[in-house]
Amino acid sequence: MFAEFKEFIAKGNVMELAVAVIIAGAFAVIVASLTADVIMPIVGMIFGDVDFSNKYIVLSGEVEAGTSLEAAREAGANVLAWGAFVTSIINFVILAFIIFLLVRYAEKAKAKFEKSEEEAPAEPEGPTEIELLTEIRDALKK
Repeated sequence: MFAEFKEFIAKGNVMELAVAVIIAGAFAVIVASLTADVIMPIVGMIFGDVDFSNKYIVLSGEVEAGTSLEAAREAGANVLAWGAFVTSIINFVILAFIIFLLVRYAEKAKAKFEKSEEEAPAEPEGPTEIELLTEIRDALKK
């Protein structure tokens, strides 16, 4: 079982997947910052200085109006944090769009690379193995 696991880990696909997961984790932090620090303030400015991250509906418990989401949760209120959900959806859309652009670029680069390989002049083929053996035989007869 250990040998099979070692073989599985040594495959290139597993290593590529591990690198992709690590990069995606780091990239998710960048997208979260982009959403929270750049996009949401602009959206808030457009919709009247709204901060979606603190938008919630109290389902049960007593919470004073204007209390932050964190303070409402600490007070023991059961809240539906719809603003955090909207922010997560925006994060997802941004991340999906960036991945779409990366895949699109990779496909175009791959197609361009394959096209350049097809257009490259074919190297002249040398003599076949039989022709070489025939030449050697004829040379030895002389």
